[in-house]
Amino acid sequence: MKLKTVTREAQLLLVGIPVLIWTLLPIYHLAVFAFSARDTATGGHLWPAHPTLDNFATVFGQKHYYLNHFWQQMGNSLMVAVAVGAITLFVATCAAFAISRLRVRGGRTVMNLALFTYFIPAAFLAVPMYKTMATYGLLNNRWSLILAMVTIATPYCIWVLKQASDKLPFELDEAARIDGASPLQLFRLVYVPLMVPSLVAVGTYALLLAWNEYLYGFLLLSAETDITLAVALGNFLAADDSPWEVLMATGLVYAAPPAAIYYTFKRYMVSGLTAGAVKS
Repeated sequence: MKLKTVTREAQLLLVGIPVLIWTLLPIYHLAVFAFSARDTATGGHLWPAHPTLDNFATVFGQKHYYLNHFWQQMGNSLMVAVAVGAITLFVATCAAFAISRLRVRGGRTVMNLALFTYFIPAAFLAVPMYKTMATYGLLNNRWSLILAMVTIATPYCIWVLKQASDKLPFELDEAARIDGASPLQLFRLVYVPLMVPSLVAVGTYALLLAWNEYLYGFLLLSAETDITLAVALGNFLAADDSPWEVLMATGLVYAAPPAAIYYTFKRYMVSGLTAGAVKS
């Protein structure tokens, strides 16, 4: 038995170590470029001989013409991500409560139809989404990106919350109803407090999904003062002589907030997104 356990752990290590190295390589190269001077960024060194923070000074000071609106674009990214997280959380929580606890007729069918949209790649939905936003006059408006991302994130969040909600004892609902609780009171006083880990998980998921979105941001927004920083970073690639060290420094700065958010709520992410995955 002990030999079998050791063998299994060795197999996991043989798979896990290469995957870990492969995952960390892009981050390593990102840091190497970000801390290198322009003339040594592509020198092929494992680590810059003379690390510098000049690239970060360029980013924070908006000293490159591609970074003229850096702070405003960072604010756009934050606003879009927070709005998507909040709206998705509200919609998904109400929908999951109605389907799982109130047993609304046709609720499960609606949820399954919503999940069916994931069979269609998001890139295929980009043009219909663009036409829809144009029809309603929302193009070049940050609300177009917010609504698009809510549409993409909500079905999965409903499913996660519904699975977690199914694990809650129905005796709690019955006891609350016997005490005279209305559906709204049941939602506010019983359902939401018990669902906090899953709520934090899906809210964080939606926020990070919106923070990293590029395709819809590129299609729906065009003004330099309205685009998110993820789209602005793509402008660097349009130059014949891209300042890679500045681009990587900007990317490192842009990656810091979602990394901090993820590790802050990692405990909730793991427990919340797997709630209901195993039936006891």
